[in-house]
Amino acid sequence: MAGGGGNFRHLGRKSSHRQALLRNLVTSLIEHESITTTWPKAKEAQRLAEKLITLGKKNTESSRRRALSIFYNPHQMLPKLFGSLRERYAERPGGYTRVLRVEPKKDDQAPSAILELVDGPKDMRFAMTARTIARQRSQGLETLNELTAMNVRKVTRYRKEGVEDLEREIGQLGLDEKKGPKPGKSAGEKQ
Repeated sequence: MAGGGGNFRHLGRKSSHRQALLRNLVTSLIEHESITTTWPKAKEAQRLAEKLITLGKKNTESSRRRALSIFYNPHQMLPKLFGSLRERYAERPGGYTRVLRVEPKKDDQAPSAILELVDGPKDMRFAMTARTIARQRSQGLETLNELTAMNVRKVTRYRKEGVEDLEREIGQLGLDEKKGPKPGKSAGEKQ
């Protein structure tokens, strides 16, 4: 293998097609804050998304022009990138996105993944941590195990009002569980 492995994945496409694909994935990521794709595409799109959010944090004229050249619908995406996302990640030194592997969804069994922005409304780790704590509290366990405590630290560290948001989410999950069928009566039993 002369020349080494290269610095990026080619994704079975020529360079113009690959750039168009990554631009489309990143535009969708910024718009929806979470996308599902194959794992190699998610890892490559993650690289471009991290660079874009760093440009958004710089907030200079040259960074705006660079971001303008990447987005497909820039006039919808630039206010979000240089507005709410810039404020959300102002204190975070890096790691604005997360790739989570999921079960293959396609017929070809390609490795699938979810690419998401962290500390947002669709943050899956935040929701899973809240659900775990709610389940442990419903079982009467007040102390968290080591893994759950680590996840609590991770999801609340850079989030503004992180602990309060987590407690609010746990409270909502606790209310949802209480709305189920009342204990003592089966589903087919009349009152």
